[in-house]
Amino acid sequence: MEPDLLRRWCTGPPNWSMPVCEMDMRVGGTYQWRWRNDEDGMEFGFTGDVLEVVPHAKIVHTQAFDPGNMGVSMGGEPSIITVTFDEIDGITNVATTIKFASQADRDAALATGMTDGMETSYTRLDDELAKMKSEQI
Repeated sequence: MEPDLLRRWCTGPPNWSMPVCEMDMRVGGTYQWRWRNDEDGMEFGFTGDVLEVVPHAKIVHTQAFDPGNMGVSMGGEPSIITVTFDEIDGITNVATTIKFASQADRDAALATGMTDGMETSYTRLDDELAKMKSEQI
């Protein structure tokens, strides 16, 4: 994955940006992502280690929440994130599974509104991929 490509779609709600997007997505590599609300300066981020990479099929990594100056919690233990890519009828389907260390950690993450930000980002990803495809034609 290239940081500039990730920044084009993985920014969550409007008025947010991704000022830190560093990653080495090879097994044993690490990443650091940080988002900023450009209106009020609030920030949060994630760091993690890459555990498994199967090209064009799967990425598995840990994810630890850094609350920055947001004052929220998503639990204390890192989650395990599995992203799979499957082709169905010529369309790539992406599935993200988050395994939280506990139900309390999961509930804390859901309480932050993260699902709304993820949905917005995935919609942007669809738009970005359509744009990239049209530029190749």
